[in-house]
Order: sequence, then C-alpha cells, then structure tokens
Amino acid sequence: MFDLDRWVEIWVTITRNKTRSLLTCFGVFWGILMLIILLGSGAGLKNGIFSNFEGFATNSLIFFSDQTSEPYKGFNKGRQWNMRNRDVENIVRNVDAVEDISPIIFGGSGEKNVVYGQLTGSYNVRGMLPAYFHIETQELLYGRMLNDIDIQEKRKVCMIGKQVNETLFRNQDPTGKYIRVNGLYYQVVGVVRPRSSSINIGGRSEESVFLPFSTMQQTLNQGDILHILCMSIKPGYPIQEVIKEVSAILKAQNEIAPSDPQAVGIANLAAEFATFNMLFVGINILVWLVGMGTLLAGVIGVSNIMMVTVKERTKEIGVRRALGAKPFNIISQVISESLVLTSLAGLIGLSLGVFLLDVVSKLLAANASSGDNTTFFGNPEVHIQTAVAATVVLLFSGLLAGLIPAWRAMQIKAIDAIREE
Repeated sequence: MFDLDRWVEIWVTITRNKTRSLLTCFGVFWGILMLIILLGSGAGLKNGIFSNFEGFATNSLIFFSDQTSEPYKGFNKGRQWNMRNRDVENIVRNVDAVEDISPIIFGGSGEKNVVYGQLTGSYNVRGMLPAYFHIETQELLYGRMLNDIDIQEKRKVCMIGKQVNETLFRNQDPTGKYIRVNGLYYQVVGVVRPRSSSINIGGRSEESVFLPFSTMQQTLNQGDILHILCMSIKPGYPIQEVIKEVSAILKAQNEIAPSDPQAVGIANLAAEFATFNMLFVGINILVWLVGMGTLLAGVIGVSNIMMVTVKERTKEIGVRRALGAKPFNIISQVISESLVLTSLAGLIGLSLGVFLLDVVSKLLAANASSGDNTTFFGNPEVHIQTAVAATVVLLFSGLLAGLIPAWRAMQIKAIDAIREE
C-alpha cells in the first residue's frame, strides 16, 4: 500500500539540504538532457539526408558500357561497345531478381532545344520505359504518366518537368499542347516533379523532357543502341549475385571477356544506401555511448551524495535497527531516496529535451514552408521507444546509485551507531 508518511520522510530528507540536492540532481538532469538532444539531433541529421533520396528506389542498380580492358575473340582491348535492346530482353528472361527495368537514352540538351511559341529553353531530353518511374518516382502535377501503349505505338508524346512548365507555360496546365523538342513536335501529356532531390540520372528531372523510349530511339536514328540500364531488385535477393548475373549476360551478348573487370560499369545505389544506413547506426551507437557516459557521471554524483547522507544519518539508522527495523526497511529507504533524486531530475531533463527538439522541428518546418531548404537536417525527433528506453535506463541508474549506500547502511551496527558521537 502507498505509505504517505514514508514519502513525506523521503522528501524532507532530500529538501533538508536544498543546495546539495539541486547540485546533485543537476548532473542527472544534464546527462539525460544531453542524451535526448544528441539522439534527436542524430535523427534530424538522418531525416534530413534521407529526405533528399526519398522517392528513389533504395534497391536499384545502374549499368553502363565502358572500354574493354582485355582482348577477346579477335577484338583488341580498349574497344568501345554499346548495350542494345536484346540485352534488356535477355536480362528480363533470365534474371528473376529484377523487379523493374528500364533502358535510358539521352537526346542532348542543346541551346534552346525546347520551344513553345516564342518561349524557349535548354533542357535535358531522355527516353525511357514507364517502369523507370517506379525507380525514380515522380509527383504528377498535371495530366498522366507515359504508359506501355506510348511505347508500343511509338507515340510522339512527352512529359515535362516542373521547371520546363514554369518557363514555357507559366505553371498552367499544358496537357494536349505541342512543344518542339530537338526540332520535332511532341504532345505534352503530363507535368511531373521528382520526389528525390539529390539523385539525378542524366540531369535534374525538373529541367527534363521525358519521351517514350521507342520513340526517341527511332528519332535519334542510332539503331537499337541504349545508353544506360536502370533496374530495381526484388526484396530478398542478394545484390552482388544479381550484379554477377547481369554482367555475365551483357558480356556474353557483346563479345566481352568474362574476366574483364572494366567493360561493364556499375553504379550500385543499393550499396550506397546500405552504407548510409550503417553510418547512422554507428552515429546512434556513439550518441548512446556519449550520452550514457554523461548520465553515468551524474549517477555517480548521486551515489556519492547518498553515501554522505548515510554517514550523516548513522545514529538515526542505528536507532532504527535497535527498535527492530528490518534490513529491507533500511535498504528500501536509501534506494527510494536515490530513485526519487534521479527520476525527478531525469524526467525534467527528458521533458525539456523533447520540448526543445519540438521547438527546433517547428522552426525548421516553418523555414522549409517559406522556401528555405533544410537539406541536411530536418525534423529532429525522439521516438516513443527511445523515450521509454531512456526512462528505463534512468530508473535503473537510480537503483544502482542507491545500492552501494544501502549496503553501507546495512553494515552499521546499532550499538556502534548509538555510541558514535
């Protein structure tokens, strides 16, 4: 049952020397405050960096052709080669791990190569399959996305980026209108804005014109050549094995030595994302170590003060033992005082830390809404699981801080305590 007299006694004992108690509590308060702020800052850094990659498939690979480094089947080393449509078909047939795949062909970004009426601009031109927009996802602002019928019928249609729309159409809905791209007319079917702001394949999507792959391949008149090959991998498949399978197909199809390490270029975005994740795991561990070290210093301070308190109350403890107080009563009294000190200071520090992070988060959100980008830091936060874990650590620390003083109190003999001056 709740013993009010017991808790009143604990409170009177703690407040008997207010300055000492406040200074003792400050160590724990500061330790838990620093732990929460460091954890929130680490989360803010992670949120800010990963927001730049939001919308881009984290399990993606990009293949491109490079010079051969070994002679093979009569070809000299240093040969330039190109991927072709048949390579894509073979990969789709033989590599089960591929989820989405899209070849990309670039059409250049000449001076004022995109025209609408009297308005012109210099923009990137790319041809791809609709599957590409599952790898680099786009936010559709007007109209529709490119589809499989556009590819099959080689339609002269296009999607344009947000910046292109601002320049040529003053942010109005341009669907159904025609623009001239590299000398040919295409009907605009959609306007898009990329969700990822840091990964750009062939230029920024806001400043790009997207054409059906088959249409662009025909207008460039380069046969069935493709420039790069993008794909995403199904969950559960090892990335390195997929790289080996795809590289082997490309080499076999294009008369390249199987041992050539250079001919097939690879951008392993999946590995890059995994590296970022491991980096933030390391940062999180470091934050916990630093925060726990600071908290430990505060807990040691509490333990030292409790030792002093036990020493000052030697006669009182002796009298209690003489009157029949059980060991549990003495131990629980000391540990309870220690828990009150640490939990009170720690919960104040925890609450203040969460409040400060919330204020910073709202300020960053206000800056972002006013057009000020917070690229590398955003939404610092502490998850409820982390707050619970910090509270458990705090209570456990309070328990540890009281154990040694409680053990010291138990060593006091009643006759010696009463006799002591």
